[in-house]
Amino acid sequence: MALREPVAEILSLVQGVLRTAVPFDPATSSRRFVIGAPDAVLASTAALLLKRIRAMAPGIDIGLVHLMPQPRGRQTENPWGQCLNQIERREVDVAMLPIRELPLRFEAHWLYDEDFVVAMRRGHPFERDPTEANFCATNHLLVSSGGDPHGFVDEALRKRGRKRRVTLTVPSFMLALELVARSDLLVALPRQLVRQHAARFGLAAVELPLKRKADPIQAVTTKAAMLDAGVAWLMGTLVSPFAPATKPS
Repeated sequence: MALREPVAEILSLVQGVLRTAVPFDPATSSRRFVIGAPDAVLASTAALLLKRIRAMAPGIDIGLVHLMPQPRGRQTENPWGQCLNQIERREVDVAMLPIRELPLRFEAHWLYDEDFVVAMRRGHPFERDPTEANFCATNHLLVSSGGDPHGFVDEALRKRGRKRRVTLTVPSFMLALELVARSDLLVALPRQLVRQHAARFGLAAVELPLKRKADPIQAVTTKAAMLDAGVAWLMGTLVSPFAPATKPS
């Protein structure tokens, strides 16, 4: 067990060296790459990234896979640990994750910071008076892959001696957009997701009446995988549309 990680990294390095023996040209390559991310990140970025990849590398195929943290009841120190394992096993070439700290064997490039807003149908009474009291008095939808009706908003409210009623949980952010647009429910959603899709669904958004630190969305792979010229190109292609190129201090 003690040798598991160093041996796995050595094998990955060997595989990377073998791959770099074959020249990689995105304009002529017919490789397939897998990009993983939570569905909110995919829904916010996929169209832009795929358009860019298609323009630069028309023969390359892309697989998008949905990555989720471990359920709250089974979380370890790193809720994204299972996803990092998928990257190490090369089931995912590059992932886009809301993660702050990584083991040294990983390479990460900051894309953008993501925070949450309150989304609702246009004309919802909460849009005119978005107070914390009204927030708690209104029924809510929560995105929860396992159906748990308790999220970070509920934890923050608990610390303030408040609570809300979650009357509906759904497994995906895109489904949340559609259902909120057709109901009187409120939902806390990533700002970039709402910005991309609010007009399409007829949604309004206001600031979340709770302070929460933004999550850095980072493109992640292993340092060993970056020896593969194709993965290095993919990483650069994912990072380049986001400006500035490095995270502001």
